[in-house]
Amino acid sequence: MRMNRSSGAVPRGTALGSALAAVLLLSGCGAEVGTDAEASEKVTVKRCGEPVEYTTPKRAVAYEGGSADKLFSLGLTEHVHGYVMPPANPPVSESPWASEYAKVKMLSDDLLNKELVVEAKSDFVVAGWNSGFKDERGITPEILDQLGIQSFLHTESCFNYPEYPEKVTPFEGLYTDLDRLGTIFRVEDRADKVVAGLKHRVEAVAEQAPQGDPVPVFLYDSGTDQPFTAGNQVPPNDIIRTAGGRNIFDGLDQRWTQVNWEAVAEAEPEVIMILDYGDLPARKKIDFLRKSPHTRELPAVKKNNFFVLDYNEGISGPRNIDGLEKLSKYVRTLRS
Repeated sequence: MRMNRSSGAVPRGTALGSALAAVLLLSGCGAEVGTDAEASEKVTVKRCGEPVEYTTPKRAVAYEGGSADKLFSLGLTEHVHGYVMPPANPPVSESPWASEYAKVKMLSDDLLNKELVVEAKSDFVVAGWNSGFKDERGITPEILDQLGIQSFLHTESCFNYPEYPEKVTPFEGLYTDLDRLGTIFRVEDRADKVVAGLKHRVEAVAEQAPQGDPVPVFLYDSGTDQPFTAGNQVPPNDIIRTAGGRNIFDGLDQRWTQVNWEAVAEAEPEVIMILDYGDLPARKKIDFLRKSPHTRELPAVKKNNFFVLDYNEGISGPRNIDGLEKLSKYVRTLRS
């Protein structure tokens, strides 16, 4: 992913499963956050590997869909002041929480920055390391600490957070974030229910995974001279593995990373997962792969085995499990 599905067709699911619908029904009602006295009390929660004291936020700013989805899934809309969506993010109208996005402000369609957060009078910012928070852009948890603004990092992105790294599998990172946010906002019971629902769906997929050798899958994010892909520290790796596939670069102990076409060809992927986002749509990437001398002879390309993963299914957030369920169905058709 730039920092800043089946033969003959490119399917994208439009209907929510019954399990997700149940979660959405729950999260549509605002979560009851603690009393004012409780909200003013501090709780200690880890921000990556660093224990941090938090008071209950009232004007949260979320960067990208994954951050906002986590907050909305916990019924915290009333505590969200606004969101920032860079060009890569698909329209929020496509989100299961579209009605919640409509209740808060869109603050920017560009990258996260310190000035925007200060102007919004935010008391809490949720983002990932090297995507929302970044030294080069002058917005880090440490800088916000100095301004008296609380912050929270996606646990999945803590793998290469320089000050307090933390390493977990991507799905565990998702569950951890929901648990930690539940504690920060005093909605632990709601977080427990949401996490239990997601785990149940993941377990159901794992039980249906085809037996035998896993399907080799190459995730194509971007790049023509050299491809940008997923290592084992980002959600697509868990999505592919749980559905019965194998990320051909699962041996790379990295997040989003650059590789070379020779390594892709050597792995002979049977499926190419296309990460689809607003400013670089899947169709253009598929057209390139069909024409490029590096990829046109790959088994996946010759069989037209392309699976499209929505941007917000690929970055850390509840929609990871939507992407998992769709890929699971697709993989089962290949092995039937």
